[in-house]
Amino acid sequence: MIHFSKDTIEQLPKIPRLNLINSCTGYKSANLIATKTNEGVSNVAIFSSITHLGSDPAMLGFILRPTTVPRNTYKNIKDVGYFTVNHITETMIIDAHHSSASYDENISEFNQTSLEEEYYDGISFPFVKNSPVQILCKYLNEYEIKENGTLHIIASIEQIIIKENLIQKDNWLRLDLENVVTINGLDGYCVPKLVDRFEYARPNVPTKSML
Repeated sequence: MIHFSKDTIEQLPKIPRLNLINSCTGYKSANLIATKTNEGVSNVAIFSSITHLGSDPAMLGFILRPTTVPRNTYKNIKDVGYFTVNHITETMIIDAHHSSASYDENISEFNQTSLEEEYYDGISFPFVKNSPVQILCKYLNEYEIKENGTLHIIASIEQIIIKENLIQKDNWLRLDLENVVTINGLDGYCVPKLVDRFEYARPNVPTKSML
């Protein structure tokens, strides 16, 4: 095993340090957040920090890097109040990764990639076409993480649109059936496969597989 002390980490060059710290915590979610400006320009950007916050009420959150530079996704969410979260599949990873490029707010990443907007009746905000899980979210709040200037964005889940074959009998979603990817570090994309699923763990009761 190789040991990295705090001092060693701080002395690493920028890119090796970024790679080490971003990958050492394990696999992360891979999602595209889609928004729209008040003027109607669509925006889509990849995020690897979206997490479940609660199921009653249904909420999620994500981390936004410091707003010391323009953050188009953040501006659109604050201006409009809604955004969508879209799962990324294996066939989408090249275009999804390109969405991290810093385009001007008047340029839609949908026009710079093969990603396509998708709309549903009564919803004026874009989803990402062919994403097997699409979530409409409403901005609720934000909290500054003072230690590094990032923001924790909190949102309610307003609607979930799911490809039918993913939904199991107890509403559990088997994401590997559509090759939903995860992110390893900043730029590595992986396709997880289901190994097993277990019943609710109780003291002194043997763990039992559900498969």
